[in-house]
Amino acid sequence: MEDLLNRFRAGEHRALARVISIVENEMPQKDELIKQIYQQTGRSYILGVTGSPGAGKSSLVDLLVKEIRKRNENVGIIAVDPTSPFTGGAILGDRIRMNAHALDEGVFIRSMGTRGSLGGVTKTTKEIVKVMDAFGMDWIIIETVGVGQAELDIMYIADTTIVVLTPGAGDSIQTMKAGIMEIADVFAVNKCDMPGADRVVAEVDMMLDFRDDHVKWRPPVVQTSTMNIVGITELLSAIERHRGYLLDKGIFDVRRNERAKNETLDIVSQQWERLVRKQVNQPGQVKRLLEKVAAREVDPYTASVQILDLVMQQVVGQATPAR
Repeated sequence: MEDLLNRFRAGEHRALARVISIVENEMPQKDELIKQIYQQTGRSYILGVTGSPGAGKSSLVDLLVKEIRKRNENVGIIAVDPTSPFTGGAILGDRIRMNAHALDEGVFIRSMGTRGSLGGVTKTTKEIVKVMDAFGMDWIIIETVGVGQAELDIMYIADTTIVVLTPGAGDSIQTMKAGIMEIADVFAVNKCDMPGADRVVAEVDMMLDFRDDHVKWRPPVVQTSTMNIVGITELLSAIERHRGYLLDKGIFDVRRNERAKNETLDIVSQQWERLVRKQVNQPGQVKRLLEKVAAREVDPYTASVQILDLVMQQVVGQATPAR
């Protein structure tokens, strides 16, 4: 593993790809790898891009990356794809996405399958972000699948979230119903050369007028066209304005600190669940308690308290004191 880490720290893309695979596939060395690179995280700016299927998210990301690369800044892209029901891998894959960047050493693209997750963000996305961050990416762009309640969790990862809308798709109404209005820091009305684009902009602006928090940050609505390459510079400027707002108001550090706390608590919860499931899969009192619940001899609430007590008794002797 030391050789892999050395190549990773030297900026080798193949080492980055290998580390991401280890994390995504939950391989045994995953936790140790993240421990080793954690001190190098916290420097990337994280951009989330979400929107309904067919909105042109990938094309928009492609053009944004080109604009960012003009500044000589590095970009990591995480494209969350639907998972193949047969292989468990991402259907679209890395190679057919954004081919223009294939030979650019300043860009790294990784497609991730949702692997049965209902959301557009998988459970390992946060860890992949850490890996790209530690690798030294200036920007990390997460492109999610579709729009829906499950995609709202992008706001817990991204510093700035772009919601991509298109004319003629009823998107402005959909965003209000799905709660996407609440997560958008910037709106991109893509395919603005199509009829109805101005109407979408007007409707989004009208809905923003009714928001009670618009005095804090009013999401700009930027018209873009990936076909005619319109509005890309303006979109990046809107992102930078939001970034400046977060930094000026001290919100950036507050969010990052809160995110670190929540991630730690999530890990505690996951580790605890593993301990419980380990006990469940072994003969003993925990398994017998579950059998009693199934037989309606004990209610699940009473059983859960007893199971927690039993697991605590098992692990208390193995606990590592906090430092």
